[in-house]
Amino acid sequence: MIVCKYILAVLILISVNSCAAGYLKTVRTEPSSVSGSYTLLLHGSRYGDDVENVAILDKEGDAYSFKIAAPEFDYTVQKGVAAGKALEEAEGFVRSHRAFMSSRLSGIIDGQGNIIGYEVRPLYIAHEFGLSDILYIDYRMKDNTVITYIRVKYDLEKKGPFLFRERELMD
Repeated sequence: MIVCKYILAVLILISVNSCAAGYLKTVRTEPSSVSGSYTLLLHGSRYGDDVENVAILDKEGDAYSFKIAAPEFDYTVQKGVAAGKALEEAEGFVRSHRAFMSSRLSGIIDGQGNIIGYEVRPLYIAHEFGLSDILYIDYRMKDNTVITYIRVKYDLEKKGPFLFRERELMD
């Protein structure tokens, strides 16, 4: 009986680890750590009140590439952008919404703890949506491609100003 419990515990741990494999984490960082050349991916600004405005800086010359899981018309790509210019453009891009308060720069780290790119996300005035960080951004590694998923957090998506998007999709 004890052996069965042990085997069951090991199987659960293996399945949890296999589900978590491929997901990347982010860590807050300072602009001074951004150097080199980047491919800049700008997601959002599809309509006047779009809140899903996110900039991804994909470090050029490494083994990884980034792809946004969205139709190509939802984002733009600029290659060979110097670090300072990439940060400047990213900051300008994410601040386009009327409720923008500030931005947050995070490093995207691989399984070995190396920063392979950066994320610039907007933080909004909290009373506008109930909290300032309203985006769910998920990074999944498949081979050497980082697939990025961006959306409004689920609990916000179903209320307030985000309901109009759901109604539009149903029409």
